[in-house]
Amino acid sequence: MAGTVPALQGKPHISAERNKNTASSGAVKWTLIGLAALVMLWLIVLPLISVLYEALKQGLGVYVAAITDPDAMSALRLTLLVALITVPLNTLFGVTAAWAITKFRFKGKGLLTTLIDLPFSVSPVIGGLMYVLIYGKRGWFGPWLDDHNIHIVFALPGIILATLFITFPFVARELIPLMEDQGQQEEEAAVTLGAKGWKVFWHITLPNIKWGLLYGIILCNARAMGEFGAVSVVSGHIRGETNTLPLHVEILYNEYQFSASFAVASLLLLLALVTLVLKAWFTRKHSH
Repeated sequence: MAGTVPALQGKPHISAERNKNTASSGAVKWTLIGLAALVMLWLIVLPLISVLYEALKQGLGVYVAAITDPDAMSALRLTLLVALITVPLNTLFGVTAAWAITKFRFKGKGLLTTLIDLPFSVSPVIGGLMYVLIYGKRGWFGPWLDDHNIHIVFALPGIILATLFITFPFVARELIPLMEDQGQQEEEAAVTLGAKGWKVFWHITLPNIKWGLLYGIILCNARAMGEFGAVSVVSGHIRGETNTLPLHVEILYNEYQFSASFAVASLLLLLALVTLVLKAWFTRKHSH
């Protein structure tokens, strides 16, 4: 009995220490949450609100006129067209690259993985400049293209190439770690049972990666529609022809048409919000 007295006397002390640690950790948690909320409010929420405020500052009529302007509509169509072309191509490349890297052993796998990450480490402006140096009038293939009346730089093909370069890592980088975590057991079992390559992919691999694939496609699409630097270099800023929405916003702003520029920017904001909602939904589905 004498030996139990210290233990009984120590329990309130341990409980008090535990409550103290819990209160301390709770204070730290709410302090960090508050700081994060303030940073998000300052860096993201307030700028978004300011865009909408400036867009509607001069009234709904000015806003509608700005977004229905022929040049704005042309920029919107071009933006959607570029996304419609580049996203499927990058999806095909991303799935192929991820499948090759995670399912096969071959020389140069590390180099391929590094090259996939290259657009993340290169400035978009440099990416656009590379295509000017290759396909411009004084570039490597410029004279030959000019002789055959083929226009790449300052035309739609150049915008597509620049957007492809900037966006092609997104699908691959989303799928590679996912497919590495899943392993190859199910595919190997299907092959053992007599399934061929495409059948294995459609019935085993694709269902397992579908949510990650959709997530990568959404990110790729968001970057394709919002890309500015690389497209700005190769587009030529031809109004009504080679201006995407981000470039059209810049032109309006430089011309001191502030309400019109913010009105067009709100279209990009709307596309970004739709992308964010889809991203959150796919993330939740993937986590389940």
